[in-house]
Amino acid sequence: MNLQGMTLHERAAQLMFPRLGSNMPPPVRVSEDLDRFEKLLDACPVGGLILFNGAHPSTREALSRLQRNSRVPLLVASDIERGVGQQIRGATVFPHARAYAAAGSEELLESSARAQAREALASGIHITCSPVADVNRDPRNPIIATRAFGADPHEAARYVRAFIRGTRAEGLLTTAKHFPGHGNTSQDSHSEIPVVRADRDEMEAFDLLPFRAAIDEGVDLVMTAHVIYPALDPERPATLSPAILRDLLRDEMSFRGATITDSLLMGAIRNSHPDAGSQAAALVAAGVDILLDVPDPIAAVDGIVNAVDEGVLEEEIVDAAVARVLGLKKRLIDRFGGDIFGAPETLFDADPIGAASTRDLAHRVAYSALDVVGGSGGVLPLKEKGEDILGVLIKPHTTRLDPEEEPFGEAFRRAFPGARYRQVGPEATEAELGDIRSLAESSRIVVLALVVKPAAWHAFGLLPEQHHLAAELVARHRTIVVALGSPVVLDDYPAAALRLCAYSDVEVSQEAVVAFLRGT
Repeated sequence: MNLQGMTLHERAAQLMFPRLGSNMPPPVRVSEDLDRFEKLLDACPVGGLILFNGAHPSTREALSRLQRNSRVPLLVASDIERGVGQQIRGATVFPHARAYAAAGSEELLESSARAQAREALASGIHITCSPVADVNRDPRNPIIATRAFGADPHEAARYVRAFIRGTRAEGLLTTAKHFPGHGNTSQDSHSEIPVVRADRDEMEAFDLLPFRAAIDEGVDLVMTAHVIYPALDPERPATLSPAILRDLLRDEMSFRGATITDSLLMGAIRNSHPDAGSQAAALVAAGVDILLDVPDPIAAVDGIVNAVDEGVLEEEIVDAAVARVLGLKKRLIDRFGGDIFGAPETLFDADPIGAASTRDLAHRVAYSALDVVGGSGGVLPLKEKGEDILGVLIKPHTTRLDPEEEPFGEAFRRAFPGARYRQVGPEATEAELGDIRSLAESSRIVVLALVVKPAAWHAFGLLPEQHHLAAELVARHRTIVVALGSPVVLDDYPAAALRLCAYSDVEVSQEAVVAFLRGT
């Protein structure tokens, strides 16, 4: 693969990574989106894609079909911070990044990264959009929170290195995000454009440190933040800033890999220009190599070509970006051979996707992360029959991809067959809340599990009526409060008999909490 013989249109198309499948409403499965994407390939030979909402093994089969029909091998990226199971049902889901810091084990993280990389490569995925290298400096951050390794920059840097070591050992390409740091924000860039007002010295001491560590460790890509940093560029978000992407990242920090935008469907960047073409040209001029989740790749390609023809964008800048994208493809072929883009199942003696040993590893991480952060104790272990126990799980928002009942419910009933259990969602009725209050009156112990986690386009924390219910239960009854996500929520209930944090709401974390309550 080289630039020779490729037209400017074909070269510009290599920078486009539209989505295949979707988790956004209405959700679209990979298998349902295949025909649309094949038509796009005929019209625009894109360089890769970002994958959402798949299932094993149909997703691997779909990707192999696309690879056969593509003129140039497709780089497949996916947002799999919590493992391949985050996007492909049947693969393993691991706890959030913060759980690894709570477990205090770089070795566990490196082993998890290797296992995740094997599952990704066997699925046909080449790029993980992780690790999150942000330092979660604002405890109420609505979109980073437990996705980051923590609030200490040196600790975050150590875990960023461990993750990259693990993935690189297996050959998966890694992406440090969200440069130059999204952890010191109180706004969600999915819906609005945040501003970080820290000065340069402060950013150097905190936000930039994990990214420097990632670059030293050989990270393959760096993802930009749709955030404004007045100390670095007073006018433009990092995604559109030459001062940040060229002067800082490339010249000062000596990054030689590929730069990739965060999703271009996000509110903070979506309307930055009057049309997709002018936006694409501005992004490449700023120093972007890959346009991720681009909504209109054909218009974006035309915009880049027109900008070159009009002398607004130098063709050498486009070629340098394309060379970095092709370099990623060459790196994979040099290590794995051509099958990496067409027959990924042949890379392994046995299919690693969903292996029992990998799920056991995820369970070990989840249990090791459990942290008792407050309370007088003396309430554990809970009695096995559990006739006098009430379990309540509260979650402030749901998606169409969520199960009707969280895994906590089944695990709780299995562990305590005599207990009562209720789940409270965002649309709970007054009658349902009243039922919980009534059940609590006849219970010796209330176990209150709260799902408070970062989620795109959703407010951070419990809904007011949910918080009112939780506060009432803690005030009136002997209550164990469990944070299935951010520990910040536990600060609202200091009178709880016990406060426990899992730092994640994934299935293995929910199961680990129940095992801990039972003392097993």
